[in-house]
Amino acid sequence: MKDENKTGCDDKNCPFHGSLKIRGRMLTGSITSAKMRKTASFSLERREKVRKYQRYEKRFTSLKAHNPDCISAKEGDKVTVSECRPLSKTKKFVIIKKL
Repeated sequence: MKDENKTGCDDKNCPFHGSLKIRGRMLTGSITSAKMRKTASFSLERREKVRKYQRYEKRFTSLKAHNPDCISAKEGDKVTVSECRPLSKTKKFVIIKKL
């Protein structure tokens, strides 16, 4: 996974230029907020079946992910995130790629 992004960064929690190891689930979603420093909030869409009406409905889950300087995803971007060790109380994912 090293050297996927060409621009360097000095973030120690970057999976490409730092020492953060990624493991576990890889998810694709869209950024809903990137106002925090080095943190972005992204949402996942899933379809849940409503048994009473025999139809599906959209449901969303919102999670926080680390946003490294070399990726710097903005609001509205489609991203791929990967699970990592807990970086804070709510951050357990890191953005690895913009789509």
